Amino acid sequence: MFYSKYISKLQKLEWTQTKLIFFTVLFVVVFDNYSFFENVLKVYPLDFHNSGFLISLVFFIIAFNVFLFTLFSSKYTTKILLIIMLLVSSLTNYFMNTYHIIVDADMIRNTMQTNLHESMDLFSLKQVIYFLFLGVVPSYFVYEAKINYKVLHKELFNKSLYIISTLVLIAMMTMMFSKHYTSFFREHKSLRFSVNPTYWIYSIGNYINKTLNSGPIVVEKIGTDAKVVEEGNIKELVIMVLGEAARADHFSLNGYEKETNPLLKKEDIINFLHMSACGTSTAYSVPCMFSIFDRKDYTYKKGISTHNVLDVLKATEDIEILWRDNNSDSKGVAVRVPYENYKSPKINTICEDGECRDEGMLVGLDEYITKNEGKDILIVLHQMGNHGPAYYKRYPKKFEKFTPVCKSNQLEECTQEEISNGYDNALLYTDYFLSKTINLLKKYEHSHETAMIYMSDHGESLGENGVYLHGLPYFMAPDAQKHIGSFMWFGDEMKKEIPISKLKKEKDKIYSHDNLFHTLIGLFEVKTEVYDRDKDMVHDY
Repeated sequence: MFYSKYISKLQKLEWTQTKLIFFTVLFVVVFDNYSFFENVLKVYPLDFHNSGFLISLVFFIIAFNVFLFTLFSSKYTTKILLIIMLLVSSLTNYFMNTYHIIVDADMIRNTMQTNLHESMDLFSLKQVIYFLFLGVVPSYFVYEAKINYKVLHKELFNKSLYIISTLVLIAMMTMMFSKHYTSFFREHKSLRFSVNPTYWIYSIGNYINKTLNSGPIVVEKIGTDAKVVEEGNIKELVIMVLGEAARADHFSLNGYEKETNPLLKKEDIINFLHMSACGTSTAYSVPCMFSIFDRKDYTYKKGISTHNVLDVLKATEDIEILWRDNNSDSKGVAVRVPYENYKSPKINTICEDGECRDEGMLVGLDEYITKNEGKDILIVLHQMGNHGPAYYKRYPKKFEKFTPVCKSNQLEECTQEEISNGYDNALLYTDYFLSKTINLLKKYEHSHETAMIYMSDHGESLGENGVYLHGLPYFMAPDAQKHIGSFMWFGDEMKKEIPISKLKKEKDKIYSHDNLFHTLIGLFEVKTEVYDRDKDMVHDY
């Protein structure tokens, strides 16, 4: 009853476009920028020296956003734009406050490529509350607001006056505190990444620019001269396991105090201690690691418009390729090779409580290998692995060795020990899955040249310094998101063909995703002009 009366009073109020824009922007700046102001106060503490600048910064952000939305305001766009701003800002505010992530172009791409099952892992009551009270309720007020539109020339005059006034205010703020703003824009660029709504608006524009093309995508073929030049009749059988969010420092193989690799330590593997990822998100890292481009040269547009290493191997017409996926998808890598989705119980025979297990991807591989007898084979298995934040869902109950475990997707509500235990249990299950994969290959190590490559797509933050999950811009991401688990295993016949002793001696060498393209070509003994022996981890001698 009270609410209806309040809405009724609101409906009787008359607003101008500029007045509605100002109060909506003021609401977002005050209520949706906790992360931004928290980060700013760490760099510019609230004291006598900084107080004037901090006050001016609030006016600066308000003025800039008022300028931005006034510039694009009209009778037909004002309410729509303000409602979109409120709804999206409420969600970005939630994710920045909860997981301390940055909503940049790569994070938007990752979001666009995330399926419903993965999205539900992030869903929570707290998210609903943010969306309802900071998004839906103020959006309804904007929707119900009665805007008094003047005649066109007066409306344009008022709009122009507002735009000029905001620009003058911005200029005054920057001149009055020029030293502070110089350091803010030049030395502390990362602070801008958490400004709401400015940065996510910029990121959407950046995402569109990186993603869309002026015309149809023309995919450049590379390695069309590729030919298998292997000697003898023994064929290659390589399984590439693409891990998910597996950070190197939580592998007991790398010295971690918890025994997360009890089965792998029994195998004759070559563990690479210093392997770094191409990016900090699946959507970026996966296509990058299979591309011919180094991390510094790779862009999304280059990736989607250029053949990857699977295409080069396929071009030989002598290598059978199969991609099985228990994650979201191949991120465009496997669009031109046979692809199987193992997220569904219709095809994955090992599923429980709505979670299909990685080991289900091994079922039926014996039949596939037998069917392709006499051919070289590459099988890529894309794991669900340690996909967060619901790490406790990533493993069967019998693998819950480390306790207590965080049983929530609200990681900030759990202790770091609980988060770490859940994550480590998921790694323990990955250890089991990888050991099972090696055992499958052992059955063929005398009839084939067998090998397994394990490489994670990126790492994961587990609450260190208040940062969770992954996806921070590469230059500011912690090592936990970039330093990944990786190793290789070789069967007896393959060991005869590679410098195994040299590999073992150089396991401490620094490698990255940049090496994968050339390593796969080298393992299959393919001759092509795009192959760089110096980047081949196995044959670099």
